[in-house]
Amino acid sequence: MDMRRIVAVLAEEAEQQIQEGVWELAPSDRALARKAEAGLRDAVGPPDVQESLPQIDRLEHLRETLAVLAVSLARTHGRLAWFLSGAINALEPVLRWRALPAGHGGTFGTVSPTPDEYTEAEEAVRRLQDALAQITAP
Repeated sequence: MDMRRIVAVLAEEAEQQIQEGVWELAPSDRALARKAEAGLRDAVGPPDVQESLPQIDRLEHLRETLAVLAVSLARTHGRLAWFLSGAINALEPVLRWRALPAGHGGTFGTVSPTPDEYTEAEEAVRRLQDALAQITAP
């Protein structure tokens, strides 16, 4: 399953749990989710902006999204933590990517992603941004 699909499934589950009253965000979780959503939007912009960047910058922005999610995860528990953990897991392939040529020696298991893989990850982040905005809406 690709990153976009994993995030879509997470978003659908979150929306369902909120609609059914299973997940009621506490005010502190709502604020944290809004902060995470803003951080993701700051890191990964619209497709035309991201696709015009050099690959090294695109990778940097995707790694920033993982940092935003990790910090948010560290500050919460329960369903929001589970949701954020699932999002981090979905974007995990980004951790093995590199934008620089290998040169001599090993690469510690990293791989050079294709342009389509960058796009897939960025689209997954945008879907995650939308999901966080939706679950925190009044």
